[in-house]
Amino acid sequence: MAAKQKSFEDRLNALEELVRRMEAGGQTLDATLKDYEAGMKLAADLNKDLDAAEKKMLELKAGKLAPMEDAP
Repeated sequence: MAAKQKSFEDRLNALEELVRRMEAGGQTLDATLKDYEAGMKLAADLNKDLDAAEKKMLELKAGKLAPMEDAP
């Protein structure tokens, strides 16, 4: 069974926590590199989600897509 992906907001909070940890200092080089790598992956995933949302909004605005039926 595939794990459910965390929400955009949860992933953004995780990225912010990684940044806070790195800015605070006091970590080993290895720990900092791991945080940096995890942060870069999160940032790329978040950017991809933002790009997809922007594309969908532009398509909705242009009338190319029907609005979602069960949107929260």
